[in-house]
Amino acid sequence: MDIFEILGGFSYLGPLIILFLVNISPILMPPNWLVLSSFYAIDDSMNIAVLAIVGATASTSGRFVLKQLVSKFKNKSNNETSNLTMIGNYLNKKKFGYVISSFVFGATPLPDNILFVAYGLIKAKSIGMYIGFWFGKLLAFYVMLTISPAVLTPFTKMFEDRFVGILLADALGIVAIVVFAAIDWNIMLNEKKLRLVKPKLWRF
Repeated sequence: MDIFEILGGFSYLGPLIILFLVNISPILMPPNWLVLSSFYAIDDSMNIAVLAIVGATASTSGRFVLKQLVSKFKNKSNNETSNLTMIGNYLNKKKFGYVISSFVFGATPLPDNILFVAYGLIKAKSIGMYIGFWFGKLLAFYVMLTISPAVLTPFTKMFEDRFVGILLADALGIVAIVVFAAIDWNIMLNEKKLRLVKPKLWRF
């Protein structure tokens, strides 16, 4: 008996716990919808709308903790003004900047772990980042649970069959973080030009 079958006996509490823990980690975690669909495959009597709400709440709560942990790390590291601070300044000037960006990352396959790591590094404080992300995840989970046959495949089987694919996805996520840090956001946002700088990940 695996962890999904064990926690599946706790109804909606199972996916709530697992997704919360999964979203605290910035890398090496399976897709949220895949975890959620595994619980649904084990117990298809669960209401899809309620399951989507539970999933969105757990994911958002986990990303909140991740963002706080990254912020704490930033406090103990070099306090030099970050290249990423420009992103925070840009979003702060937009009325729904955090809401829209978080919604897009939550509702699409874009790596939202990178988004919340960036939020933590720039110490973003807008509640809009959580509101947008929650609604984005709610939409994504509901759609995936409703129309995609793939989400009904038990997570454990998919994980075994696609272990290399999951590792590759995480490797691409790490590369994306490096590329994200290498962009000169001051030039990108103000002059609309792409310029790369040497990323100093330890001094975000």
